[in-house]
Amino acid sequence: MQALLDRIETARAFLAGRCRLKPEIGIILGTGLGPVAAHLEKDAEVAYADIPHFPQPTVDGHEGRWLSGTLGGKPVAVMQGRFHFYEGHSMADIAFPVRVMKALGVRALIITNIAGGVNPGYQLGDLMVLTDHINLLGGNPLIGANADRLGPRFPDMSQPYDKAYAARLAALGAARGLVLKRGVYACMSGPCLETAAEYRMLRIIGADAVGMSTVPEVIAAVHAGLKVAALSLITDVCNPEDLQPINIPEIMRVAGEAEPKIAQLVRDLAAEM
Repeated sequence: MQALLDRIETARAFLAGRCRLKPEIGIILGTGLGPVAAHLEKDAEVAYADIPHFPQPTVDGHEGRWLSGTLGGKPVAVMQGRFHFYEGHSMADIAFPVRVMKALGVRALIITNIAGGVNPGYQLGDLMVLTDHINLLGGNPLIGANADRLGPRFPDMSQPYDKAYAARLAALGAARGLVLKRGVYACMSGPCLETAAEYRMLRIIGADAVGMSTVPEVIAAVHAGLKVAALSLITDVCNPEDLQPINIPEIMRVAGEAEPKIAQLVRDLAAEM
């Protein structure tokens, strides 16, 4: 555990030396949503490869850059690309950037992702504010020895997503003519997409959307005492009775079209945090 604390401190000190601003808000951008960072008033840009002990992304649509700057008038740290369990990263590696953000002074986290719509009422391009999640990864970043400096041994997960932030996201969307869904996100390991039977299972257990990210980061954030807001973009509709082969170019097209709306929502929420 001391080795982990030392790695966090080494990464923190490196980023503090490269970035002039002390961040208050952390932002993690999902697949195809990296262009949201273009709205940042940038202070510094650091490649993940240069940050001590940082994992490296291996998936298209994840640029692998840590950005420092202001968004909505607030100092932020932005991860332009994230890490997934299916890439071979450990849960500890996936949680590591969140712990570095906390060490830098971040107090709240905004997470975006793309997801498949499991709720039959969801359509392509819908935006969903996460109200809860289901961890189906078979793992947890908190397994193992606990350091009280990072958080409690048994963190409460009754409200992993801050209710006030979720309400503000919905209100900010409505003010811009957007109707945001509110729902439960299920996290599967991937990288294969789900079968029709698995989509039926997800509906039965209460999932509205399914993806391959976010939950480990949220667990680490709650453990660290950070407030969390998360937003999913529905890039494919998962109807088990008429399941179509996955179309990656179509998913990226939907993500690109939604990027301006997501960027504005992230900026608006950051301004009020």
